Amino acid sequence: MPASGGERATLSRDLADFLIELSIALHKHAMYPEGHPSLAPAAAGVTRRAGLLLEDRATLSLGVARQQLVIEGVATDPKHPVLAELAARLHRHHLGAVTFRRGVEAGEMARVLKTLAVDAERSGQPLGLGPPERLRAWACVQLHPLTYERLELVDDGAPASERGARGAQLWVGLARAALAAQAGDDRPTPTEPAVIARAIDDHPRTDAAAYDQVIVGYLLQIADELKTAGSAEGVALRRRTSRLIGALKPETLRRLVEMGGDFVQRRNFVYDATDGMAVDAVLDIVRAAADSSHQTISHSLVRMLSKLAAHAEGGVVEVRPQADAALRDQVRRLLQGWTLTDPNPGAYGAALQRMARAAPERAPTADGEHGTEPDRIVAMALEVDAVNAHVLAAADRVVREGRLGQLLDALAEVPESQGAAPKVWARLATADVVRQLATREPVDFKTLERLVPRVGLPAAAPLLDALAAAEARGIRRGLLAQLARMGPEIAPVVIRRLEDPRWYVTRNMLALLEDLSPLPPGFSAAAYLRHADPRVRWQAVKVQIKLPVERDEALALGLQDPDPRTLRLALGLAVALQSCPDGAVSALAGRAVDRALPPDVRTLAVRALGCARAPAALEVLLRLTSAGRTLFGREKLPPKSAELIAALAGLASAWQQEPRARAVLRRAAASSDPEIRAAADAGDQGSAP
Repeated sequence: MPASGGERATLSRDLADFLIELSIALHKHAMYPEGHPSLAPAAAGVTRRAGLLLEDRATLSLGVARQQLVIEGVATDPKHPVLAELAARLHRHHLGAVTFRRGVEAGEMARVLKTLAVDAERSGQPLGLGPPERLRAWACVQLHPLTYERLELVDDGAPASERGARGAQLWVGLARAALAAQAGDDRPTPTEPAVIARAIDDHPRTDAAAYDQVIVGYLLQIADELKTAGSAEGVALRRRTSRLIGALKPETLRRLVEMGGDFVQRRNFVYDATDGMAVDAVLDIVRAAADSSHQTISHSLVRMLSKLAAHAEGGVVEVRPQADAALRDQVRRLLQGWTLTDPNPGAYGAALQRMARAAPERAPTADGEHGTEPDRIVAMALEVDAVNAHVLAAADRVVREGRLGQLLDALAEVPESQGAAPKVWARLATADVVRQLATREPVDFKTLERLVPRVGLPAAAPLLDALAAAEARGIRRGLLAQLARMGPEIAPVVIRRLEDPRWYVTRNMLALLEDLSPLPPGFSAAAYLRHADPRVRWQAVKVQIKLPVERDEALALGLQDPDPRTLRLALGLAVALQSCPDGAVSALAGRAVDRALPPDVRTLAVRALGCARAPAALEVLLRLTSAGRTLFGREKLPPKSAELIAALAGLASAWQQEPRARAVLRRAAASSDPEIRAAADAGDQGSAP
């Protein structure tokens, strides 16, 4: 529910349980053939959860992003393995949202699950790109497509292959989130920046915390996307985002940037915006961030930044890139002293002093002549198709001075067959140049993305070295993304670095291997499941679970891990996979009743026990559903709790034929509480014809 103060909004338990139940049911329908006895109970469980939620609401809608869902204004954790898998499956079908209406029945839910369970990548027919009537085939469930055709996110005349699918998804997601309270289910979502800005400005303040978090979540993703988007696919998205920022009221933008008092998120947002958004949007965001952080920016600096923005947007062609780079650089320097109260502190004051005293980079000689610029030397060499040692030295200087991106633009206009271009490429496309780019701050990820494919496998080593030395999370994230794009062929290089004594290097290598799937034949992360650092063990479980032969061992060790984060991950995986190794039952029994653990962890432990088939699991479930006898000697149920509901569901799904379990389920079926009765009836509903 929306939290107060500086806390982040989180899902309620009922909504989280519904999403997990939906993910599990969808996983079963994808794994088992039609008619399997596990499918009907799974559909009935989702229907029961949906019915409880729809008792006090007419509809329930899920917004879909690549790795997370948005439900009732709250976004799920993109690192939650079960919910991230559900979001990814719906996203692969090009769906933007799913709506459940009051009155949905188990049969209808089963047909929806069967339709969604078809792998969109294998079939080649995503639901969102198919006939519209197929998405409205059910009375109480509707699928909403993510329609790229309305967006026009590329310049007129650009081929469809150049459309930025990721940027389109984010922009539609932002539009849906902003207009959720105004648009009906069947109305097309407007995507014009002015309309979206007006909706955000006019949104009622009753649920402001959750709404703002969702809007800011999309803006953060768009800012991150713009840092690495290519020129063809990013220009229109950058223009739309700039128009949206400019159309927002100052107080609205200030409220969004403030983000509930989360200083770290605010600073990261400004950093990402500085790297990717248009300069006028950057200037608006910096002003809003200063206001929300109660910082003071001198009027002189604001005037200077405004002047740079004007030159970057409307200056002469030669000046625009220099003004653009200068503005972004000064904003980054400004952020170094962001937490101080002095309007001219530390690095910020030093930056102003340097700007006041800085001499031109290439001062004229005594006779008025200027030194030759290395960019011009290389450009002339390419034009006349002649290369010598002086040209190659000039190319080296361009790299050292951080202007390689402009040189790559020039090379892109020269045919590969021309004699000069291959020689210049051979000088630039080296591991040493990659190392210079990866270790310079700020890292120019756009240029790296263009250069690394030319360098190939030798680029992996300098990128991995830079990753091990990087201190900023944003840089590590960008380097990991760049390495992941290189593909599985770099896996042997990554595996050799797993033995690094630094825990964070080992953790990052495991995280990279997770993204490089499929894993190399014969690889196993078993040795790291017992690593001294819990963060390494957590990542090792995520990697090892992808290996079918190693899955049970990874789950068993994860379920017994003393680290709460690793335990939560293993519990979520066990519930999602409906698998609990027999060797972990005794440890899970202790987790289920350990009052030192959070309630949701205890409930997950009980749900995992419900997946086990060992007799010891049955004994634990029976203990959890018994509170002794009444004065008349009859067995009674404990007070209602999430653990009791989970234990009853486990008995109903796996132990109906056991006499003691049947007795407990009969007592629960006679309860006056509808949720207890529903949990006890889950098995009966699944076995009905």
